[in-house]
This record gives sequence, structure tokens and C-alpha cells, in this order.
Amino acid sequence: MAAALRTGPELIGRPWHAGSGVAHVHFRAAALAANVTNDVGHKRILASYDPCVIPAIVLAAGKSSRMGRLKANLRVGNDTFLTRIVRTLGDAGVDDVVIVVGHEMGAVLGSFAESGLSARFVENADYESGQLSSLLAGLRVVDRPGVMAALITLVDVPFVSAMTVRAVIDRYQQTRASIVRPTRHGRHGHPMIVDRALFDPLRHANPSEGARLVVRAHATPDGEVEVDDEGAFGDIDTPEEYARALSVFESAARVALKDDGS
Repeated sequence: MAAALRTGPELIGRPWHAGSGVAHVHFRAAALAANVTNDVGHKRILASYDPCVIPAIVLAAGKSSRMGRLKANLRVGNDTFLTRIVRTLGDAGVDDVVIVVGHEMGAVLGSFAESGLSARFVENADYESGQLSSLLAGLRVVDRPGVMAALITLVDVPFVSAMTVRAVIDRYQQTRASIVRPTRHGRHGHPMIVDRALFDPLRHANPSEGARLVVRAHATPDGEVEVDDEGAFGDIDTPEEYARALSVFESAARVALKDDGS
């Protein structure tokens, strides 16, 4: 693997303690079992997962260059993209969320701290190497004894529903397919579950290709979850896409309020 893809991440402390004095190791996830050992001095991380836990990795380290501002901190109602994703994961029963940050890390952490939500953050100092470097940084955190798979999603897919997340998890638990992802009319979306057997192939993937070839090589019909959820497929990369997505979200919110009698 290219030397630029340094994948030794540092788990960083509580968001409001970001900056100088950042801790190398900080566990804050309820999904971790009691047998957790932290050794800051030696940067040693030992953790055991309950076998039924599938941790989530949210990739939020990029520069958002096409958007022109941080996608993680873009507003959606009372949430940001990032906090909305973490809430959705929680609503779907995902208790352990690892967020990979990089570009303007302090701004992302500061905004997230205001939400009161719980997550673990890991810095990918090599985020400019591409999305694969962030995925590998997340895998280094969650690849612990007991973990079966990882659920992976992007910060620019904030409108996916908890029902879709749950459907993807359920399909994995039923089939143990190597790749499980939502599909609709031939499109593939997020979140995606990657079985632990593919962690090593991902570590040896060509950085220029990212995870695509590994995913394509191991995708099977068993892992295709047909969903009627446009939010699972809506990568939001530009201001125009953001404006359109907000319009749809606000229209849906008005309908929900009307149906609720509010």
C-alpha cells in the first residue's frame, strides 16, 4: 500500500476538548463491552465487542471542495448533516458510531459537541489521500475481537431513513453476505455493511481505486436490499444539490406536521 495511506488513527477526546491536549484514546460508546483497556502512553487499544454489535463508521474527513463549505456542518432543520446521521443510526439501534474527521476537524467537533450526542471520533491526518484512507482509519478503530462487520456511510447522505439502516442490518444478520447495501432501480446507496472477511482486502486495495473494486468483487444478490428511500441514494456534493434536498426535506416535514394535526 502506498506510504501516504497512513492508517494509524488517533482516537481523540471529547469534542469540547479538541485542539491542544487531545487524548490519544477515548472510549465513549455504550456498545463496547466492559473489557476495555486504554493505554495512552503506548497508544494501545484493546476492546471486545459483543458479538451482536455492528459498529458504524461515518466518513466525514473530506474537504467538501465542490460544496464550498463543510458538509458535516450544513444545517438540516435543527440538525447538521452529521448529527442527523448519528441520530438516524441511533434510531436504527446502532449504538457504536465512529466518525472519521480530517479537514477543519475542530469545526466539526465543536459543532457536534453542541448536540449532546455520543460518538467516537478518529482523526485521519491523510484525508487528502482519498476516501479509502478514511475508511481504513475507521476500520483500525472498530476491528476488535468479536466484531462481525462494519456499517459504513458517508456524511453527504444525511437523509437516509432509520428504516433503511435497519433493513440493511437485518439482511446482513439473515444472510451474512459479504456486502449488504440498499438498492433501487439498479442504483446502490448507503449505508453499506462490509463483512470482517473483507477488512484485509480493503487494506490492500489500490488507493486510486478506493473500495470500489473490493465491493464489486464481493457483492451478491443476497446483499441487495431493495428500498423505497431516495435518501439512501442522495449524495449531496454541491450547493444546488443541497438546496434541492432541503426543499424536499422541508416539504416532507410540512406534510408530517399536517398529518400529525400540528
